[in-house]
Amino acid sequence: MTIEDADFSDEFCQFLQVAVPAVESAELLLLLRRESARTWSAAEIVAALAPGVSLREEEAAHHVEALEARGILSVDGERRARYQPAAELAGHIATLERVYRERPVTLIRVIYGLRDRQIRSFADAFRLRRK
Repeated sequence: MTIEDADFSDEFCQFLQVAVPAVESAELLLLLRRESARTWSAAEIVAALAPGVSLREEEAAHHVEALEARGILSVDGERRARYQPAAELAGHIATLERVYRERPVTLIRVIYGLRDRQIRSFADAFRLRRK
């Protein structure tokens, strides 16, 4: 997969690969970004997601944990999440929001393409080579 587009720089694609491995992660992150003053439980996140987004509460909790580990969300003692990205990630998240709004199909293809490339690379590591 090659992308020659200023929006999809190597740094941004690396951010996607590490922090936003699925479209559901992007949906969740952008929801929390839009309402950054609020704290959210996993159940509230699931209820507020767009109708086309299918995500169970356990999956939402997993995405929240992953985004917290990457310095994008903070989670309190009651497991309520708030959008509080590390300063160095704010630009990538703003790009994510803009590209998702302007070019959602391209973004979705990139997210899945990066994931597929990572899976292929992992599988290739276990491939037996014939001489």
